[in-house]
Amino acid sequence: MSTSSAVRHSPIATVNPYNNQLVREFPPMSREAVDNAAQNAQHAFQSWRRVGVDERATLVGRAARLLRERGEELAQLVTLEMGKLIGHSRAEMDLSARILQYCADEGPGLLADEPLELDGGSAAVVNDPLGVIVGAQPWNFPVYQVVRFAGPNLVLGNTILLKHASNTPQTALAMERLFTDAGIPQGVYTNLLITGSEVDRVVELDVVRGASLTGSERGGASVGASAGRNMKKSVLELGGSDPFIVLDGDNLDHTVDAAMAGRMHNMGQSCVSAKRMIVMSSAFDRFVTEFAQRMRALQPGDPADEATTLAPLSSERAAEKLSDQVLDALDKGAIAVVGGGRVDRPGAFVQPTVLVGVTPMMRAFHEELFGPVAVVYQVHSDDEAVEVANDSPYGLGGAVFGSDPARARSVARRIDSGMVWINHPTSSEPNLPFGGIKLSGYGRELSSIGFKEFANRKLVVTMPADTPITDALG
Repeated sequence: MSTSSAVRHSPIATVNPYNNQLVREFPPMSREAVDNAAQNAQHAFQSWRRVGVDERATLVGRAARLLRERGEELAQLVTLEMGKLIGHSRAEMDLSARILQYCADEGPGLLADEPLELDGGSAAVVNDPLGVIVGAQPWNFPVYQVVRFAGPNLVLGNTILLKHASNTPQTALAMERLFTDAGIPQGVYTNLLITGSEVDRVVELDVVRGASLTGSERGGASVGASAGRNMKKSVLELGGSDPFIVLDGDNLDHTVDAAMAGRMHNMGQSCVSAKRMIVMSSAFDRFVTEFAQRMRALQPGDPADEATTLAPLSSERAAEKLSDQVLDALDKGAIAVVGGGRVDRPGAFVQPTVLVGVTPMMRAFHEELFGPVAVVYQVHSDDEAVEVANDSPYGLGGAVFGSDPARARSVARRIDSGMVWINHPTSSEPNLPFGGIKLSGYGRELSSIGFKEFANRKLVVTMPADTPITDALG
């Protein structure tokens, strides 16, 4: 059975989820220290904004190179703190370095003035930085989440107060060191060792001009409300219960491979994991059989061991919540084709589970399942597939698999979400916008769109000095 430490410790601590042992803890920052950090960030903004965009981009490019050099060290640290399979941690480092390099290479061009047509004069939209931006980031991708927020904002000229997850403090500090070592000036990027309950107060500080949160619906609602009350821009990337629609049984091995990748990357602890498999009746039985076989074959072990295929969840608390969701479904009549319980060993392990027969009366129908649990639904038409896909409070990503591209695109266009991939699990690339709708949040990160979320897109109009003045304000 799972074990957990009975010793009380700081809420900001590294607890190895492989054995639930406390590794290191940190005292939360005092309110005075946080306020001083915010003032320093505002002071740093006044000079950072005057640094040329090309120079700012060069420093972010140095951070990309340092991340590649320190990739293995950071991957090991991420695996220690949140239990990610070491191969998945290394993949995260690669993507994170590519994001920073994208920001360095493309940022100056993306932020260039945007000319507009104007009779008798000239006009342009210029992308100015807003100021101090607060970023509250989660534990599941503790390097990727930081760089996709920090990279664009640093190139843009904003300064950053970064509140990371309380269970990944060493990764948070390592990222602060990385940016400092890359030459980012003091006060431009500051890590805050604070608890989640302190974030709203930081957002409300006078010097803060915006807030970005990736995390839970509850956290997003709180930060969004705090920002809104104070007339500050916010971007929220929250939970997801992504549909994975299978339109036919053609090339089913490939489809099941994709389902495994989409559901089990990071042990399913991803907002864009393929959590709801929606399968046409013609392929349903074969899909469930093959998918369950793949899930059953996963072997628990030390996530730092490359031979391990089933890692623990990020914490004992996360494992208990997921187990309660599964038990609720089973108690109300759902069937576990495979799994359904905890792994009989120490650590925050949950059995890979495939549920069928899930109905709206069960928590698993409406709630996000953050872990190695998939729900499979049988449908009989494209219309029914879309109806099931959209019957969710979330709208982050989605995937459609089918041999007819036109049919797949037609279905994809009808899914209520911020992103849909066809014949590939929902993924992330530096040049593609990332974000959702409904309870999955609002705004976008990455790409040209995300680059300008915290920019003052200021209009500058130039008219000849002798232009007649007219009453054109309406």
